[in-house]
Amino acid sequence: MARGGVGTRLRESVWEIPLRRYLALLVTAALVAGLVFAVRVLTHDDRSCAAGVSRPEGSEECVGVATGPYAFGQAGLRDVVAAIGRENDRLKPGTYVTVALMLPYTTASPTSQNDIRHQLQGAYLAQYQANHEANGEAPLIRLVLANPGATGGHWRRTVDQLTAMTTSADRLRAVAGVGQSTDANKKAVEELTRRRVPVIGSSITADDLANGQQGEDPYPGLARVAPTNTDEARALASFAKVSAGKALLVYDRPGDPYTRTLQESFAALIKGSPYEPQPFTPPADRSEEGTTANTFRQITHLVCDTSRRTDTILFAGRHTQLRQFINALGGRGCQDRKFTVLTGDEASYLTHEKALDRTALRHNLSVRYTSLAHPDAWTADPAGTGGSAAGFAALRRLLTAAGRGPAGPLGSVALDDGQLIIGYDTLRLAVHGIREAVPDGGKVPALTDVGLQWPQVKGSLRVDGASGWICLDVHGNPYDKAVPIVELTEQGGSRFVRIAWPEGRPPGKECLPPS
Repeated sequence: MARGGVGTRLRESVWEIPLRRYLALLVTAALVAGLVFAVRVLTHDDRSCAAGVSRPEGSEECVGVATGPYAFGQAGLRDVVAAIGRENDRLKPGTYVTVALMLPYTTASPTSQNDIRHQLQGAYLAQYQANHEANGEAPLIRLVLANPGATGGHWRRTVDQLTAMTTSADRLRAVAGVGQSTDANKKAVEELTRRRVPVIGSSITADDLANGQQGEDPYPGLARVAPTNTDEARALASFAKVSAGKALLVYDRPGDPYTRTLQESFAALIKGSPYEPQPFTPPADRSEEGTTANTFRQITHLVCDTSRRTDTILFAGRHTQLRQFINALGGRGCQDRKFTVLTGDEASYLTHEKALDRTALRHNLSVRYTSLAHPDAWTADPAGTGGSAAGFAALRRLLTAAGRGPAGPLGSVALDDGQLIIGYDTLRLAVHGIREAVPDGGKVPALTDVGLQWPQVKGSLRVDGASGWICLDVHGNPYDKAVPIVELTEQGGSRFVRIAWPEGRPPGKECLPPS
C-alpha cells in the first residue's frame, strides 16, 4: 500500500510538471493574444463620435445627426445642447415628432460659431414653447442637431441619415435651419425636397434657393423665413434711395448662390452706372482670409478716384471679405469724403467680430445692411401692420425664463445679430406646419403633408414671428417681410436704423399676397 501510494504520487509529480508548463503556456498565449487584441483596438481608427455622428474616411470632422446631447466639440454649445437634451428626455415615445436643425456645427470660425449658438438657442426656445404652451396640441417636438460639415461637404451623408429618420421611431417631419446660401447647402435642400422632406430655411436668402423663380418650384416643400436677396435689395433701395450715378458695385467673382444673386440685385438697382463694377476673388472656403485684403487695398484707391458725387458702395460678398474691405476703407486716402457701404444680411456676422477694425467707422464711413431681425425693430419703429412688439415680447419672456432652470441656462446670448430671433421664428414655422398637417383624429402628420401647409400660411393663419409677420406666398416665400436696416457701430454691436419693406410699404392687415 505504501509503495503503491509512493508510485501514484511519483506518477502525479511526473505529470504535474508538464501540466504546469502547459497551463503556463496557455496563460502566456492568452496574455499575448489579449495584448495583440488590445493593440489592435487601440490602433484601430474608431470613427464614431456620438450616437448618430461619426468621422467619414479621410476627415476628422464629426458629421451626421446627433440623436443625443452632443455639442460637436464646441464649448459654446454645451449649455444649450444640454437644455435640448433635458427637454428631449422628458418626451414619451409616441408623443412626439422630430425636427432637425441643420447647421455647420463644426465650423472653426468664431464668428460663425456665435451665430450658430444664437440660432440654436432660438430654436430651442421655440421647442420649449411648443411643448410647454401647447394647450393640448399635438404632437410634441423633439429637436436634434444635423451637421453636414463646416463647409457642407458631407451633406449627402447627413441627408441620407435624415431621410432614414422619417420612417423610423424618430418620425422626422422637418429639417430647419440650413444656414448660408452655399452650393453645398443648395444641393442638400434639392435632395431633401426631392425626397419629399419638408425644409424650412432660416437664413438662406439666395434667389436660386427659393421656389417661384420663373414660375417653377424646384424645391417642393421648401419654406423660408428670410426674404430673397432681391427683396432685401428692393427694401434697401426704398430706404437708401440708391442712385446709379452715385454708387459703385464691389462683388465676389465667381461668387456663390448668396453673393451672385445679391450682385445681380444690386446691379439692377444701379443700371447705367458710369463705373465698372469691381470684382474680387476669395478662397473657395469664404471663411478663410486668402489674399483678398490686397485686392481691397487696391479697390480703395479706385473708390477715391470716383467723382465726389459718389457716396455709396454696394458690396456683394461674404462677411470675411466684408470685414477685410471695411478695414481697408479705414485706411483709404480720401478720408475727407463720406461713404456708406450697403450690403446684405451676411454683415450681421460682424456684429461681434473682434477682427473688425471699428476705428474705420470714425473716418467718414458707415456700414448699413439688411438684417434678418433686430430686437429694436418693433419698439423703435412701430408699424401698424407687418409685425408688432407683442411678437417679440413673447420671445423676450421665454428668454428671461431660460436664464435659469428648468428651461435653462442657455449659455451666452445676444439678440442684436438677429440669429436667435430668426432661429426662433424658423422653428415656430416648422411647428405650425407640423400641427396644421395633423389629420382629424390623429396625432402625427404624414411627412409630405407638412410641406403642403406652406401656401396657407397667410391671413389669419400667418405666424406672428418675433422678426415680423410670416405670410408665405404659394411658393413658400415670405411676402413683403419686414427688413430691418441696421448699422455697425464704433463701440461694438449694431444700431437699428429703420424697418424697410420690399414693396416700399408694410403689407395690408389681411397679409394676403396679391396674384
